[in-house]
Amino acid sequence: MMENEHAVHILPVKLYLIIGSALLVLTAITVFSASIDLGFFNIIIALGIASLKASLVALFFMHLYFDNKLYGFILAAALFFLTSLIALTLIDTMRRGDLYEYLQRPVIEDARIYNTPTDGQTPPAEQH
Repeated sequence: MMENEHAVHILPVKLYLIIGSALLVLTAITVFSASIDLGFFNIIIALGIASLKASLVALFFMHLYFDNKLYGFILAAALFFLTSLIALTLIDTMRRGDLYEYLQRPVIEDARIYNTPTDGQTPPAEQH
């Protein structure tokens, strides 16, 4: 066994503070971007920022940056496939109404939950 195979990576506290500050700023950006209506791009921005934050944690707090580079490649590949699968799922669920118009309508057109009282009375579903 080689002597430097399990070398300890002691990072300066300044680097931890920088990474921690970056995580806080990225969290603030996530919260701020959620208040802006960008349509479909809101989820893309949120997932992109979440992936960046997860990468920072894995690289520096878990010391993946200093480990075997194959592990970094595995992390990048996993993030790529996770992002791709989530994007494909979102595309399917968000655009399904365009393909199947019957999914946009209620199953039972005259169901009691769609009755709106006009005279201030409680709806029939809530009467006991």
